[in-house]
Amino acid sequence: MNRDEGALARLRGASKSYGALRALDGIDLTLRGGELLALLGPNGAGKTTAIGLLLGLIRADAGQVELFGMDPQRIEARRNIGVMLQDAQLPATLRVGELIRLTASYYPTPRSVAESAELAGVTDLLARPYGKLSGGQQRRVQFALALCGRPKLLFLDEPTVGMDIEARQKLWQAIRHLVAEGNAVVLTTHYLEEAEALANRVCVMARGKVISEGSVDALRARIALKRVWCSTRLPLSEVAAWPEVAEARSDGERLCLSTEHVELLVRRLLTQDASLFALEVRAAGLAEAFTELTRDDNIASHRSALQDAA
Repeated sequence: MNRDEGALARLRGASKSYGALRALDGIDLTLRGGELLALLGPNGAGKTTAIGLLLGLIRADAGQVELFGMDPQRIEARRNIGVMLQDAQLPATLRVGELIRLTASYYPTPRSVAESAELAGVTDLLARPYGKLSGGQQRRVQFALALCGRPKLLFLDEPTVGMDIEARQKLWQAIRHLVAEGNAVVLTTHYLEEAEALANRVCVMARGKVISEGSVDALRARIALKRVWCSTRLPLSEVAAWPEVAEARSDGERLCLSTEHVELLVRRLLTQDASLFALEVRAAGLAEAFTELTRDDNIASHRSALQDAA
């Protein structure tokens, strides 16, 4: 399958600088229908700049930027997107139903107020003034505004900040519904468990470049360390000294052991403690993969700087 098949938007060799700061350094990025792309990276990685280019809010210094095959600043392209930014300034005195109705009026074939409210979980808030809502409730209303125009491409920037667990789960369900309909979603989040739960594809950025891209499983597979959990009578201090163990800690009644040598460690545990139970082996999570990828990139960047200085 051609990587560009089904593409709704793309960056090709896109670069952007702000004075001496190079925010994007020739990145390629493709957004396809029917998938959720999690765009991850430390602060200053270039995520906001990349999204700004795709939304037509800023212009690239070099490279190509396409939104539905058009210039992102064309109104025909922008009518097919929905946006939920981290900071939103909305009229505090308007009621939620009025805000949804007003926003929907900008689109040619919008969802009804009732459908938008149901998807976003704000049906019970329609008669409430926006300024009287809690932070989490306001985020849900912002989500309703982002989806009310039936966007084919939805940008969500830290969408669940301020939400409780139940509201977050409902929003996840709505996002999965939109992706299942064939829409594309771009998610930026600091909650890595959110990206792990939702993303078909993860793009990790650092210093204006894409340093890794692939499925969650593919990124996790790049991390050599595995986690071995078990309940044992062996003392933590003894197990921590074994050469197969990179890191050891106690979590309640179980030990959590990090290792690159799972089979050797498991065999030794069973040999040393025949009564061992609750044994579980886990691959690295996305959070661990993200930490290691960005750490390796920082090390490589530091070495490159030292070589240039020499």
